[in-house]
Amino acid sequence: MAHTLDELIQLERSAEEARRKLAGLDGEAFEAQWERWREAAAVFQAAVTATEPGTGRVELEMKVKKAVRHTAAA
Repeated sequence: MAHTLDELIQLERSAEEARRKLAGLDGEAFEAQWERWREAAAVFQAAVTATEPGTGRVELEMKVKKAVRHTAAA
């Protein structure tokens, strides 16, 4: 299933939010949050992979990540 750019951006935002929540955690809390981050990142990667053939996968992934990081910094 192909995803729109907006859908991919939302998936990457979810993964980044899960990653940010790792800060300050340790032990079991860290492990549980790390697993949530890993799962969110895997969903994003699967969505990028499922994009229409012929789309530059790496270029698309970088475009989405740049959009997410640029928005977060603003």
